[in-house]
Amino acid sequence: MGWFWADSREPTAPHPLLTSNATPPPECPMHKKSSTPSFPPQSSPSSPPSDRSCPVKAPNRPLPSSTPQKPSTFSVLNPLNYMPSNLSQSRASNQTVHLPTERELSSIPRGDSDSNWEYPSPQQMYNAMLRKGYDDTPEDAVESMVAVHNFLNEGAWAEIVAWEQRFSQGLAKGWEACSKGEGGFLQSQMSREMGQQPKLLRFMGRPGDVTPKARMLEVMGWIWPSKFGGELPFDRHDWFVQRQAAEGRTQEVRYVIDYYSGPPEPTGEPVFYLDVRPAIDGPTPAMERMMRWGGDVWHRASGAEARQ
Repeated sequence: MGWFWADSREPTAPHPLLTSNATPPPECPMHKKSSTPSFPPQSSPSSPPSDRSCPVKAPNRPLPSSTPQKPSTFSVLNPLNYMPSNLSQSRASNQTVHLPTERELSSIPRGDSDSNWEYPSPQQMYNAMLRKGYDDTPEDAVESMVAVHNFLNEGAWAEIVAWEQRFSQGLAKGWEACSKGEGGFLQSQMSREMGQQPKLLRFMGRPGDVTPKARMLEVMGWIWPSKFGGELPFDRHDWFVQRQAAEGRTQEVRYVIDYYSGPPEPTGEPVFYLDVRPAIDGPTPAMERMMRWGGDVWHRASGAEARQ
């Protein structure tokens, strides 16, 4: 679902998210796994060396081929989102429905500039789906798909900001925040004392890679279906966030996002659940996850809610 585009300057569960009148695709087709991209071809020796190039040539360097090399798959992918960077805004050849080309600006700050990420236009999304081989995509549903896509990404970012509010200044401050419980923290002054906002550096969709937590919840669903459901998420993302840590330091933190669909509302509106948490890439994010869960349990078990 995270189809941000980084070339715009060029011509949690358990929190349910509701939408009004749009239905999502069964999974985000842009994030189907593809073959491993090849390394970009070496530049032609006829081009003048840059000021940063090494003046000494390696003795075992192969002689350049006189045959023009075709650009590799990797060379046409944007490294910030692993998506094609040159998707056209032009109408597809067999397209019968007009699709807007306007792009919506997200609330998510970019890590490489002072601007925010932009979402794809409906026309770009449709062209991207055609490029991936989804020729049966209903043209009149694309605008709704873009609306759902943007809505879910905004919800995912709000969850990431909630984690950063608690832990960007260290584990000690994080425990102080978590010990107030979820509701107590939101009502406290700490929730309004966050300094610089985090920034999204890059992201990638991994719908085919089921997280250990999602697999565990699936097994729990077999045992206790009324509580856990048992269905796997329809999409998974990894978002790499620049944390604004204490004393002006920055730190890269990877977040894992599982996207679940729930039973629709009585009015027919679809329901989505986002499970957003720091990836366990070391002991610190593991402690953060335990603190946030354990802090809320401690807050309720100690009777703090009743005393407030």
